[in-house]
Amino acid sequence: MLPELIQEAQRAWAREQKLRQKFYQDITPEHKWEFIQGEVIMHSPAANRHLMATKRLMALMDTYVRVRQLGLVHSEKAMTSFPRNDYEPDVMFFGEAKLAVIDPDTLRFPIPDLIVEVLSPSTEKRDRGVKFEDYALHSVGEYWIVDPAAETVELYRLSGDAYPPVPAQTEGLLSSDVIPGFDISVRAVFDEAENLLALRGMLAGAE
Repeated sequence: MLPELIQEAQRAWAREQKLRQKFYQDITPEHKWEFIQGEVIMHSPAANRHLMATKRLMALMDTYVRVRQLGLVHSEKAMTSFPRNDYEPDVMFFGEAKLAVIDPDTLRFPIPDLIVEVLSPSTEKRDRGVKFEDYALHSVGEYWIVDPAAETVELYRLSGDAYPPVPAQTEGLLSSDVIPGFDISVRAVFDEAENLLALRGMLAGAE
């Protein structure tokens, strides 16, 4: 019985890898695609509140990292490959060590040091399920979950191979351990005036 189960698992893995290779051949840059547990996911257009939260957080993180030359920040169209799955997170950060192995022509990026997912009704189950587990298991140092409807951020820090529970923040500071010194207010993710104030502060501090 056990050999038969092993053989079936091997066949299932082979089928999944065949589908994954076809996924790589079929994907196009016009859409956001992911490959998760053998299934091809094509994402729908996002609501404006989702796009604005992503844009604001991306602007803050990218500005801070670039002026201090700490690594690389990308947003959704960058595909990151895990052992079984391929994701296009909303925002991701690669430290200097991983930046060093990213070629200019790279289409599939290494596993990031920090990932941000901005929730939508169609993605929340995966963002809190398979992605939550996969990111922790493969040593993503921080996982930020942004809820643009509730205007909250959950900042998970890796402990072993899991993310201990954290409260959803509606205010106060978000302080990253993975990006040294990156401290922003929760409101800067959702409020345009707060975002611009934080951006000006970052640029002034870099002069």
